[in-house]
Amino acid sequence: MRPSVVRSSGSLPSRAWPGILPVSQLPFRQGVRLGVDVGSVRIGVARSDPGGVLASPLTVLRTGPGARAGQARAELAKLAEGEDAIEVIVGLPTSLSGREGAAAAGAREFAADLAGRLAPVPVRLLDERFTTTEAHGALRRGGKDARARRQVVDAAAAAVLLQAALDTERATGRPAGQRVPPGSVNPDDGASVPDSGASA
Repeated sequence: MRPSVVRSSGSLPSRAWPGILPVSQLPFRQGVRLGVDVGSVRIGVARSDPGGVLASPLTVLRTGPGARAGQARAELAKLAEGEDAIEVIVGLPTSLSGREGAAAAGAREFAADLAGRLAPVPVRLLDERFTTTEAHGALRRGGKDARARRQVVDAAAAAVLLQAALDTERATGRPAGQRVPPGSVNPDDGASVPDSGASA
């Protein structure tokens, strides 16, 4: 599905800064997006409405090592195709200082693999600091106890991530995050490497 771009039809306010468009005038793509919170045991998935206004928890996929991980990725790719998603946002876990560790490397490899499965649908990485904390807080305020939160927090975290991406694009007129070229895993070091001819 090719995303359409809409702009508000209203006129510019008389006091607008020259050359700077108000938020209502910035381009914004129409279409469903998916947000993904990657974990070693569970993968949280969120979905936006077609207008790209609101992100909501969608589902949680079970994952793990070996064949189970491959099955979860295939399920996610099938889900994205079924939703006719125009984009998938994958959370990139970093430390408070912005440094990347093993979890971030895993998320990058996951995103590159997913990009290969979904091409030409873009996959983007977006900093996910505080998303799980925010999700726990929202679920706690909603009256869910610790056990109930564990069952849905991954999808809720994916919704927080996706909402941040939607808000960023609406505010700037540009897609949020870093686009991931389709890639494969280097068996020597586990790093994601672009396929030949892939664009950044």
